[in-house]
Amino acid sequence: MATKTAIAAGAAVLLTLSLASCSAADASATATDSTASYAADENTLVFGVVPDSVDTQTNYQPLMDYIEAETGKTVEYHESTDYAALIEAAIAGKIDVASFSGFTYLTATTNGAAITPISSIVTEEGQEPGYFSQAIVPADSPITSIDEFAGKKVCFVDPSSTSGYLFPSYNLLEAGIDPVADVTPVFAGKHDVSVTKVGEGKECEVGFAEDSEVAKNDSVKVIAETMVPGAPIVVSDTLPDEMKTQLTDLLAEVTIDDIIASGITSADTDAFRATFYSTEPVSDEYYDTIRDICVKTQAAQCQE
Repeated sequence: MATKTAIAAGAAVLLTLSLASCSAADASATATDSTASYAADENTLVFGVVPDSVDTQTNYQPLMDYIEAETGKTVEYHESTDYAALIEAAIAGKIDVASFSGFTYLTATTNGAAITPISSIVTEEGQEPGYFSQAIVPADSPITSIDEFAGKKVCFVDPSSTSGYLFPSYNLLEAGIDPVADVTPVFAGKHDVSVTKVGEGKECEVGFAEDSEVAKNDSVKVIAETMVPGAPIVVSDTLPDEMKTQLTDLLAEVTIDDIIASGITSADTDAFRATFYSTEPVSDEYYDTIRDICVKTQAAQCQE
């Protein structure tokens, strides 16, 4: 399997947010006691996620149950209609805790979202935070490299997806293929849908998705992959300091065994174990590699 290791962002991203003139440092300003606030109310924590797959809520439910049990707050699940909607919710202060992709986090903070990354999910013991963006083709396809994607109907996930569009766009550019002009882009909306469409070989002849969803479907095969920085779990900077500290303590370094030991029996399943082993602390600086590529590619939504 051919492997590309460049950390990248696509130069032809279609996200239509207007960019605010503020830095990540400005966006992460801490709320004072007098200005601290919750997205909904002081008894509720709104947990936001990007709509990665049909199983998104199932994948996060044990973690939300854990937060609810440990904080005494009601945790309200908020799945955005698309990646841009989660960015907008973060900017508007409508989430308290969230799981972003790396690039979605960067775009949100560039546009003024007051959020801070505290950790990233590790799916297997011994691993570092991170996952793979995989280039896929139908299982019986003769295509063996991204170089052959020119002229094809290509399934991407979402214009703001790190592993489902941004890294793939960069890799296509590296192969001399414009991700807009030289292919027919198809945005599937979710990673599992991208995989399904590629496997069917009708709407999409080839495509991209994250490794966890690709592994569930034997109708496709992987021809290339790129390592992606781990997706951050973030907290809102507008929360009271005590709550931010509690959430950071809970989520910065927690294992599945810790969650089960706390009484969350929903975590003790094969489904949750397939998506969660532990969390590892990450900081804003962890995503500087993506910022560096933004500078190099001049992607529109990277600009301050």
